[in-house]
Amino acid sequence: MPKAAAFKSSSDEPRRRKESPAASRRVPYSIDMEQALLGAIILEGGAETMAICVQERVRPECFYNVRHQLIYKAMFGLYEKQDPIDEITLSDRLRKDGNFEDAGGDAYLVELSNRIDTHAHLPYYIQRVRDTYLLREVIRLSNEAIEGAYDETQDVDSFLEKTEQNIFSISETRIVDSAQPLEKSIDDAVQLVNNMIQNKGEITGVTTGFADLDKMTTGWHEGEMIVVAARPSMGKTSIALNMIEPAICGRPGREPVGALMFSLEMPSEQLAMRLLCSRARVNMTKLRDGFVPKEKQQDIVRAAQELKNSPLMIDDSSGLNILELRAKARRVASQMKGKLGLIAVDYIQLVAGTDSRIPREQQIAEISRGMKGMAKELRVPVIVLAQLNREAEKEKRQPRISDLRESGSIEQDADVVLLLSKPRDYNEEEDMAAEAVARDLIVAKQRNGPIGTVPLYFIKHLTRFENSQRHSA
Repeated sequence: MPKAAAFKSSSDEPRRRKESPAASRRVPYSIDMEQALLGAIILEGGAETMAICVQERVRPECFYNVRHQLIYKAMFGLYEKQDPIDEITLSDRLRKDGNFEDAGGDAYLVELSNRIDTHAHLPYYIQRVRDTYLLREVIRLSNEAIEGAYDETQDVDSFLEKTEQNIFSISETRIVDSAQPLEKSIDDAVQLVNNMIQNKGEITGVTTGFADLDKMTTGWHEGEMIVVAARPSMGKTSIALNMIEPAICGRPGREPVGALMFSLEMPSEQLAMRLLCSRARVNMTKLRDGFVPKEKQQDIVRAAQELKNSPLMIDDSSGLNILELRAKARRVASQMKGKLGLIAVDYIQLVAGTDSRIPREQQIAEISRGMKGMAKELRVPVIVLAQLNREAEKEKRQPRISDLRESGSIEQDADVVLLLSKPRDYNEEEDMAAEAVARDLIVAKQRNGPIGTVPLYFIKHLTRFENSQRHSA
């Protein structure tokens, strides 16, 4: 290992490149952002972070510091071979490439690995590194254009065309390919039509857990953002768990799908208790008092075994912002190796904004867009729980989409909006006394299907929603 004095400290400014005609000007770069980006890749291990870097077209030349170029090149080599990325594997790769000492040696790799504590802000690091690289490219090509413009002997038309091509090449590297020929979209659409004809209205997506809702939606589909909104204590968390349960446990003829639930309000053990008692059909109140018959104890053991083997992951971190939440979802999707089929977030108003200085309505709009973006990026349905305001209660009416709290952007971004409420003929005294009470699940918006009302029953002692027998028989 080279001595620390053999290379400059990370805070030292690297050698200036001759990219600016004015020697006194500093070309755009950020050593801190480059270190943070490389540190994030080392911290995560490369599986997820390098995939994002490749998608965003981060190349070695995007880094200003030569050492960082060599390190990223080594990271890319490891990623191509699907090898893990850490200080040891990087050190070995750099030695094989003959760039170990030029990259700063083991000491600098350790320094990079300790640079940050989380890779949640990776998208920001990538953006800053790429932005400064593009600015440097503009400076370089502009200098070439200026020098070329003084040559009066050249063909002006050819010179202008070359200059235009150079500028276009910068713009081209800034845009990630997402457009595709209509031919591909038509093929996908034809396949979808064939599936609809073959299934004849059967479930084509992830089951919702409710027969009548499945008939209206044919299940939850990839890329969809499904909003389930209600007033407090109406059972938002319960209905989300009821939708997750059949997905992770499977049904006859349908394999289980992996699910991820972000619970920003309730600890994971409480969610697990609810899921367990609901699956085993055990009275939670009696369980807390210790009065559970032997046959029900056996049901608990059976349900526990089923749920232990199910592909559900729960993240009960509080105070997450949308960037952190999406980064966590990407990591889980990578761990499940394509088997993640459903994400639930409880609930959107508890997700923190990335900038606390802007109005909360704008923060919710950013979060809502992020939720929809996550659904499209990971190609899974995302169930987002949300709170309704008090307007429906004040006006003694059924809730409407406009009652969503804090932002109308939730309505715009959602593919499906479900409003959970009490029926119009609700009787408070009867509701208080009954073990099972009627509830309406209003399909207030559905981009690709009908709207209407799905009647359900809420079994209080099980904290479980079930199909209304009179409609689903």
